Amino acid sequence: MSNEIEIGRGKRGRRAYSFDDIAVVPSRRTRDPKDVSTDWQIDAYHFDLPIMAAPMDSVMSPDTAVALGNHGGLGVLDLEGLWTRYESPEPLLAEIRELPADRATRRMQEIYAEPIKPELITQRLKEIRAAGVTVAGALSPQRTQEHYQTVVDAGVDLFVIRGTTVSAEHVSGNAEPLNLKRFIYELDVPVVVGGASTYTAALHLMRTGAAGVLVGFGGGAAHTTRVSLGIHAPMATAVSDVAAARRDYLDESGGRYVHVIADGGVGHSGDVVKAVACGADAVMLGAALARAAEAPGKGWHWGPEAHHAQLPRGERVAVGTGGTLEEILFGPGRQADGTTNLVGALRRAMATTGYSDLKEFQRVEVVMSPYQPR
Repeated sequence: MSNEIEIGRGKRGRRAYSFDDIAVVPSRRTRDPKDVSTDWQIDAYHFDLPIMAAPMDSVMSPDTAVALGNHGGLGVLDLEGLWTRYESPEPLLAEIRELPADRATRRMQEIYAEPIKPELITQRLKEIRAAGVTVAGALSPQRTQEHYQTVVDAGVDLFVIRGTTVSAEHVSGNAEPLNLKRFIYELDVPVVVGGASTYTAALHLMRTGAAGVLVGFGGGAAHTTRVSLGIHAPMATAVSDVAAARRDYLDESGGRYVHVIADGGVGHSGDVVKAVACGADAVMLGAALARAAEAPGKGWHWGPEAHHAQLPRGERVAVGTGGTLEEILFGPGRQADGTTNLVGALRRAMATTGYSDLKEFQRVEVVMSPYQPR
């Protein structure tokens, strides 16, 4: 049965689905939520929670990366953010929070024009390592060649190459592109790379040797990519397509498992549930964690797209403060809107549908159920 729809006589399009378009279905068995495991492991690194924090200045500082690590997740620091451009970024964070809407983008472009300082990359990563948690930092593909050696020398455990979209085959007539396969092969640390949103793009990224692939394009709360570029990947379809690439690459490679991480459009607990149901091993959270009282944004959220020097395709958005980081992750919830006790909601969904761990839950039945809950 074809999933294509005729847009007009000269164009057909494949129907794609967001998390709001689907729902998981209970089975014949239920479990006690206390018997459910949310453990996740990538390479040699084990985590109690399938949660990575998005490398955004409004979400992660060295202190919040440590806090999330102590709770069992993985904080990823933006190594092109304020923490590696300024010795003391707190006054600038406060200024960004107070900017009027009509000046926010221009002023943020000015603030982020400050050069990245390699010594601050080293300092910030060492601060995280000193706390005894897994150390993860992110660079964009454009900055990776310039700064990766500093990152590796500082003792990073997991290296993230994160962009709006990342391909294994970037063509440029102006500069030599990053050769992902050669780069990953030469590194001694596991690399998570993305975003990708299609089966083919993800399969090519897996063939570079990446330990994990980030799935998503323009779906986050602070993105305006769909408005700016006309590009968007509905997440239920994107995660399912990339999970299929993981399955086929597992056969192709003779058993090499690449982790699928949903990145974008995962703002509420139900989205976390449905991301795993569609095949994700873990989720990367931005706005959901920006709502924590400890988050550097203090109720405001923005990503690197919001201050792009030539073509901003994101914005600073007010997400509010929903509770402490512990309450966001584990409750007790104070609202019934899916913004607190994310892990408790995942556990309950898995228990209600009868599954005991994340790998099992990827097999849960899913139905089409278009719904606009918010």
